[in-house]
Amino acid sequence: MRLERRNQAFDHPDWIFELKLDGFRALAYIKSNECELVSRNGNTFASFRELALALTPEFKGKDGILDGEIVSLDERGGPQFEDLMFRRGELFFVAFDVLWVDGTDLRRDSLEERKRALRQIVRRRKTSRLRYLDHVAEHGRELFRLVCANDLEGIVAKHRSGVYDSESRKPHWIKIKNPAYTQVEGREDLFEPSIARP
Repeated sequence: MRLERRNQAFDHPDWIFELKLDGFRALAYIKSNECELVSRNGNTFASFRELALALTPEFKGKDGILDGEIVSLDERGGPQFEDLMFRRGELFFVAFDVLWVDGTDLRRDSLEERKRALRQIVRRRKTSRLRYLDHVAEHGRELFRLVCANDLEGIVAKHRSGVYDSESRKPHWIKIKNPAYTQVEGREDLFEPSIARP
């Protein structure tokens, strides 16, 4: 699903709002007690094999495709991007959508229906490395205020009746980033190739 960027949070009864997690977006393909984490570009995250193996016992269905974020969480439950980059700390897959479960394609169902289905197939255990991302209905401004106050990355707004149409060029989800988010400072350096010194 494509994301459009906006600067201002908003309230609307037809929209839900979620935390924007600072991590790597991925699809989790779960089948026959095996899991593969795949990037937006279709590449398997080989370095997250241990995390993928940990997800299958926490999935209550037989097979499924989940959309979510790979994150490293601190003791408060806040994502730490640098820890994720360097594979420090415990890693989690936080699911916010489900495309397929037990032979049923859910992509034409409404977002609300998909979220209900997702809630049913993710175990609720404190020790689980597969987590469900909850949401707030209607009140995007208040959630955004809390996100900024707690130095989190931002929020994502989604139409509650929206289908999962990854082929569409029109964005269905809207990201609103915290302009004062401290973890973006120096991030370009993490992605610059190292230069050999003479």
